[in-house]
Amino acid sequence: MIDYRTFRFSKLNTPDFSHLKLLLFWPIYGLVFLSLERFIQLDYHTIYTPFDDKIPFCEYFLFAYLFWFVFLIGMHLYLLLFDVEGFRKFMWFTIITYSVTCLIYMVYPSQQELRPVAFPRDNAMTRFMAWFYNFDTNTNVCPSLHVIGSMAVLFAAWHTPRFANLPWRIAFTLSAALISVSTVFLKQHSVLDIPPALLLSFLGYFIVYKWWPAYKRRKNGYLKS
Repeated sequence: MIDYRTFRFSKLNTPDFSHLKLLLFWPIYGLVFLSLERFIQLDYHTIYTPFDDKIPFCEYFLFAYLFWFVFLIGMHLYLLLFDVEGFRKFMWFTIITYSVTCLIYMVYPSQQELRPVAFPRDNAMTRFMAWFYNFDTNTNVCPSLHVIGSMAVLFAAWHTPRFANLPWRIAFTLSAALISVSTVFLKQHSVLDIPPALLLSFLGYFIVYKWWPAYKRRKNGYLKS
């Protein structure tokens, strides 16, 4: 566990605190994503399958959808405090997958037109969704960043000793699944947005959690021999 009370910007390049530089990705990503959402008008491709029409709008999935923010931020904080190596892998997974997703949004701009014109019920959750629809555009949807972010937390949990036992694994897996499913029940995504997100997530998992550690072990072995 690192004592962050001793942190000074002059120590940012030291072994104890150099991992904090990975957090710089977030403001850079935020600017890129904001530009894609608000300032760059592209020729959008509508993502749709008839199966989307079979899925009813269900505002109760709002709890799972919003839990994504707790899920993502909570894993950031836990790893920063208790597992720095896990934090590095978590961030590199995020950097790779989110950067590739933004490139996909540039090359193949996407949108969805699934949001209901009128809600089937009037309650606090549907009123929140009405506000959220106005706040959040219906563009840049495939692959789903909500799904990729959920998988980032799930994979990090799989490789964190604290969460290695079966109950924790089940809890994280169910949370990631519910968050992913919530995107289609709230009409934020088409079902077609999920498979590419999973494919990209598993590719990122292979690179960060399998290939890179194996490459480093081989490289260290060559240096020692």
